[in-house]
Amino acid sequence: MASKQISAGIGIPMIVVGVILAFLVAPIQANLKDTVEFVGSLIGILGVIIFIVGLFSRKVTAITS
Repeated sequence: MASKQISAGIGIPMIVVGVILAFLVAPIQANLKDTVEFVGSLIGILGVIIFIVGLFSRKVTAITS
């Protein structure tokens, strides 16, 4: 039972934003190129981790009395 909300709602957009920052915005910025590449790759890596966590997470049933 994968959590599609986590994978599709958080993981995939973070991967897309990381790719956009690392490959499209970084070459435009001359002074901050290394920093923008680092931040973009960090966001992308975190997006992949959140995507994988979303695949393995499952709903926990709450016990009510």
